[in-house]
Amino acid sequence: MSESIQLYFGTQTAESRWGKNVLLTPAAAGYQLHANANDLLRSVQKAGRQLDGLGIQQLQLAGDGWTVDAQWALYQGFCNAKKLGAIGWAGSAADQQQLQQLHQCFSWAKAIINQTPDELAPQVLAEQAAAFIRSVAPQGCVNAQVIAGSALLDAGWVGLHAVGRGSDRDPAMLVLDYNPTGQADAPVAAALVGKGITFDSGGYSIKASEGMVTMKCDMGGAATVTAALALAILQGLTKRVRLVLCCAENLISGNAYKLGDILTYKNGVSVEIVNTDAEGRLVLADGLMCAAESKAPLIIDAATLTGAAMMALGTEYNAVFALDKALAGRVLSYAEQVSEPAWQLPLEKWHQGQCPSPYADTANSRPIKGGGTGGASNAAGFLSRFVPNDGKGWLHLDLAAAFSSSGNGFWSAGATGQGIRLIAHTLQAE
Repeated sequence: MSESIQLYFGTQTAESRWGKNVLLTPAAAGYQLHANANDLLRSVQKAGRQLDGLGIQQLQLAGDGWTVDAQWALYQGFCNAKKLGAIGWAGSAADQQQLQQLHQCFSWAKAIINQTPDELAPQVLAEQAAAFIRSVAPQGCVNAQVIAGSALLDAGWVGLHAVGRGSDRDPAMLVLDYNPTGQADAPVAAALVGKGITFDSGGYSIKASEGMVTMKCDMGGAATVTAALALAILQGLTKRVRLVLCCAENLISGNAYKLGDILTYKNGVSVEIVNTDAEGRLVLADGLMCAAESKAPLIIDAATLTGAAMMALGTEYNAVFALDKALAGRVLSYAEQVSEPAWQLPLEKWHQGQCPSPYADTANSRPIKGGGTGGASNAAGFLSRFVPNDGKGWLHLDLAAAFSSSGNGFWSAGATGQGIRLIAHTLQAE
């Protein structure tokens, strides 16, 4: 194992001999950080990318000034798909424990999102998620069921079955109950729903190669909600939570679902398929109804759902949607507290009618490239048909910031984990 390089924290400007706006200068056993106090976390993360670019394999954070958020920003810049650890934390024992918990959950999520689609079949994703929650939960607090293949139809989960039936590897729904109360009749405080499309070809609305090459990341929502629940458990979560993952491969075959098909969901809503690449909302509809069956007052779903959210926000912010405006406001404040950028995009009840169909209650999109204008809001409007209480207590996260297709000055290529801290904090706070 290579020797750790020490990194010292600082916000003082580097000596002029090193040039302007320099973030790192040599120190006795490594490097001195010269963070920008006016843009502290981003400058620290950028320094992490520079250190990774130098080929450094291990860092030891040294000296004073290292806050938890600054250390975490450095980690986010320094790690890459091949190197998910290799930082020695600084600060108090409590700070180091918090960082170790973050690392445990984020590294699991990043590793599974970056995993090849050949290795990660839908049922494998469901099983690995359940195993990870069991590994962090107290003994006896987790019960999990995986519903797969034709059993999905028997249970009424028509959307997930339709999207996944084109693959030789069965679609699967994980329904996990985390109950630390010790009481079998304890109310479920929250439910999490994650999109788990382990590979998305687009189906018969097939993607171009450049749009398909990173589609192993389309199960990022499932990984995010799983890691968020794990993080909340490690942080002492005492509430009962249901976790629902909707896992499938969206592939082409003689058995695949087709444009023009009509699905009738468990709640009676009929949906015409006008775009087989708008599959995420079809599987989430089942997941949201499963979450609603728990009668949880808080339902959060997370998905790498639309390119429209990325067009609106770029890849630094996750998009927040809610009919419950008060909930959205609180969650946006939580996002600031945990330094995970999020931005609210429009959602009203009338968005339910933005994908009309002459043959069914709604289409799953519009038959236009990218779903047309307002695509992210229209997708959220579709989902709102499948939540209880007119959307009160429901939050939808479109994870525009969950994956970086190529490296840049702040992120390496691959999964980022953005959204995990926000959901974990929301579980504790609501």
